[in-house]
Amino acid sequence: MPQATGLRRGASGAAVKALCVFVHGRGQSPEEMEQHVLMRLHTPGIAFALPRAPRGAWYDARAIDPLSPQTRAQMDEAFGMLRHEIAALRADYPGRPLLLGGFSQGACLSLEYVCMGDDPPDALVALTGCRVGTAQCDRPARAPANLPAYLTGSDADPWIPLSATTEAMFEMGRQKLALRADLFPGRGHEALDAETMMLDAMLANLAAGAPPRFGSPR
Repeated sequence: MPQATGLRRGASGAAVKALCVFVHGRGQSPEEMEQHVLMRLHTPGIAFALPRAPRGAWYDARAIDPLSPQTRAQMDEAFGMLRHEIAALRADYPGRPLLLGGFSQGACLSLEYVCMGDDPPDALVALTGCRVGTAQCDRPARAPANLPAYLTGSDADPWIPLSATTEAMFEMGRQKLALRADLFPGRGHEALDAETMMLDAMLANLAAGAPPRFGSPR
């Protein structure tokens, strides 16, 4: 599966200490993630891959809608793209730890990918994310225990309601991830400095050969 429309940014060659695949949201682009997220990071030695949704969205439904056959098919296509990005980045830099992250729909897709349990990353960051579908849907719950994961949300986000975020927090805890979860009252549909600083701190830990310690202040 080609990934030529995505972006590669950050370190290269022997300078690479850790890897990050970061997934954009609905109606967004890799370029927007570069501007609004990557440019706020400071950890050296990170190779980034930013995939691009072929239709401008990874799936058409809202994250909180019941899973339909169409949504499942679209998500399967998106998972294939994520697998390709992860495999390609790991092939270029074998042995380096990899963080999978995303914003909004990209965060939801990343959460679902991790819950499938196939070829998992070494850490997860879901900025404004939740599980896709409802609690009544048949959804995988095979995330690796103790996987470091950072999940954020807000009571004022117009796309991901607080109830969906808290349900995802409970579900990630039930799957025994090493979870830090932050809720930011009044925050709109954006990534605050506190959120990107935590992403940066987790990448710094991985680049130093250590598990993420969630050491950035809220």
